[in-house]
Amino acid sequence: MTQTQHQDVVDVLKNQHAEIKVLFNRLAGAQGDQRRALFFDLVRLLAVHESAEEQIVHPEARRALGDRGDQVVDARLHEESEAKQVLSELYDLGVDHPEFDERLSAFAADVIEHATREEAEEFEQLRRTVEPEKLRRMASVFEAAEKLAPTRPHPATGESATANLLAGPPIAVFDKIRDALRRT
Repeated sequence: MTQTQHQDVVDVLKNQHAEIKVLFNRLAGAQGDQRRALFFDLVRLLAVHESAEEQIVHPEARRALGDRGDQVVDARLHEESEAKQVLSELYDLGVDHPEFDERLSAFAADVIEHATREEAEEFEQLRRTVEPEKLRRMASVFEAAEKLAPTRPHPATGESATANLLAGPPIAVFDKIRDALRRT
């Protein structure tokens, strides 16, 4: 059994948020090849996390939040769009660039603030209003969506569930080829 069969989607998301924070901390103290590897791990985790979240979690959060749903989710989607752009710029800049540390630090603060807002404004409402069994099923669907998600940020594809479903799998194939080539 996979871990998500025992967890609900809120647990999975919070665990990933914690993993993202750990990667930011480890990256800040790393150098050379370890730094590059940690940054690629962070890029991959953020890219697949946000893609799956946009497909699976945000649509359910819109419903769960009722009248506030569109406002809250649209604000998170805007933050995610900005994060994709910055992450793409950091990726292009490279870990050895003199501006990388300063820009990464600002990006980390924004990502952590975004995660905190999601947890407070979306995740807790999901836990209160969505049946526990559905939240567990959502964890499995979230995990499946991550397997089909791009492993790099693609700001031009958009943040909607539809955009991710249409563009995500073909882009993911190219990303995974690039990932494999990077490892050789």
